[in-house]
Amino acid sequence: MNGQVYLMFGPVFLTLFLMTVPVVQSGNVLVFPVDGSHWVNMKILIEALHAKGHNITVIRMSDSWYIKESSPLYTFITLKTAGGFDEEFFQVFASRMLNILRDGSTWARLKLEIETWQGFLEMIKAEYDLIVNMLEDQQLIHSLKESKYDLMLTDPAMFGGVILGHYLKLPIVYNVRWTVYNEGHFAIAPSPLSYVPLPMIELSDCMTFFERVKNILMYIITEIQVAFMIAPYYSEVSERFIGPGTSYFSLIQGADLWLHRVDFIFEFPRPTMPNIVYMGGFQCKPSKPLPQDLEDFVQSSGDHGVIVMSLGTLIAQLPDDVAEAIAEAFAELPQKIIWRYKGRKPSALGNNTLIMDWMPQNDLLGHPKTRAFVAHGGTNGIQEAIYHGVPIIGFGLIFDQPDNLSKMRVKGVAKTVDFATVNKESFLETVKEVLYNPSYRENMQRLSRLHRDVPVKPLDSAIFWIEFVMRHKGAAHLRTESYKMPWYSYHSVDVMLFLLSAVTFIMLTTYVLIRYLCCRICRRKNKLE
Repeated sequence: MNGQVYLMFGPVFLTLFLMTVPVVQSGNVLVFPVDGSHWVNMKILIEALHAKGHNITVIRMSDSWYIKESSPLYTFITLKTAGGFDEEFFQVFASRMLNILRDGSTWARLKLEIETWQGFLEMIKAEYDLIVNMLEDQQLIHSLKESKYDLMLTDPAMFGGVILGHYLKLPIVYNVRWTVYNEGHFAIAPSPLSYVPLPMIELSDCMTFFERVKNILMYIITEIQVAFMIAPYYSEVSERFIGPGTSYFSLIQGADLWLHRVDFIFEFPRPTMPNIVYMGGFQCKPSKPLPQDLEDFVQSSGDHGVIVMSLGTLIAQLPDDVAEAIAEAFAELPQKIIWRYKGRKPSALGNNTLIMDWMPQNDLLGHPKTRAFVAHGGTNGIQEAIYHGVPIIGFGLIFDQPDNLSKMRVKGVAKTVDFATVNKESFLETVKEVLYNPSYRENMQRLSRLHRDVPVKPLDSAIFWIEFVMRHKGAAHLRTESYKMPWYSYHSVDVMLFLLSAVTFIMLTTYVLIRYLCCRICRRKNKLE
């Protein structure tokens, strides 16, 4: 009977179901990515879009580091100008930063801040030249216009994709954590400084009075730095190619959709906007079986398990004394260690430690024998650790890494190492604390359950919204127009001044009137006497 019912009504139900699924014809997507680890994220979106039948064109620089010219996923356009975002620049920069960090003095910290901004300014100048050369290349621009793209997908950590999308008048979708201005939320969403900590200063959303003072002071300093170091370059090129009076900030705010690479498992709760879609951990996936030799090494750890260590793509090697201290500490542990490291092999390396040039990090973090993850604090690695429920020992070396780890420390899933003072004893103590205090693992597994308990996978949600923007040729109904308001209107300064003026006028008028009446009464009284 059931079979007969299915044969009768099954096709009807299937047809009705298919009618409810949004259909997107094959679209043409122009992608302007940021190189390095940002490309790792963007490539995942490109793979998913390609699997849905969309045609992808990727714009790459002549000195691209990660972005290859040949790929079955996309066609490419190589710009004639270098972007200044090449491997050599970042390797030298990262090595310099590590040496300054290792110094550990107050002057070294100040020097780190100065050199970070100097490096950032060099990148801005290089990108300024790239944007000018790109938009003045009439052959390139004509080709892009003739290709009839449906959408621009870009990462606003650099400005090139933002301005090109507006120049071509395309709907714009961001794959975002950072903009050239600040963390993504600060460019578009209300950010009350009383409980929204400024990135990079390692504060939580529960600040003391003096922490709030620090938060506001650092916000003012950051705004001044942006106004004098970033705005002159980007606003000049915006006025030149988009139109007089155009600010780079309004172009950043004018995107249709923001696919944000965090969620509120990672971030602290804060105000948001309707065109921000959270896809934190979209790159995470279940682990696959390890290669047999690596699986044998992992299994040889017995009940002690393994520790995975990786400091990301930029930190190829550590200062020799730090590497030796880490190796000595690892040698005293009963766990097996898998360490991704390209530097000189430490002489103190124990038999329990396996050094690799590359390792399947996601598959190792998802292995049931993995007990802890020693990491630099990059967003991708932290998201994978959350997904697989693995507690973190963090170094927090450069850029956003210390702040990311600070968030994890507040949530009770990580303990950080002071790179300036780390030695064998302090590192070993930190590792043992995370390994043998069950609260770290319990808290991280709780975050993992929260992260996974969603109605739609983050990557599926991201692809849906990209296709949504294609179907509707934008998402203006989700985008606030507040970015077109001058700052004094946005913050209602003009309204407050008007009301203050009105109240002042009424009070003065009342005062004058009362004084006048009092004077009249006094005069009349004097005449009667």
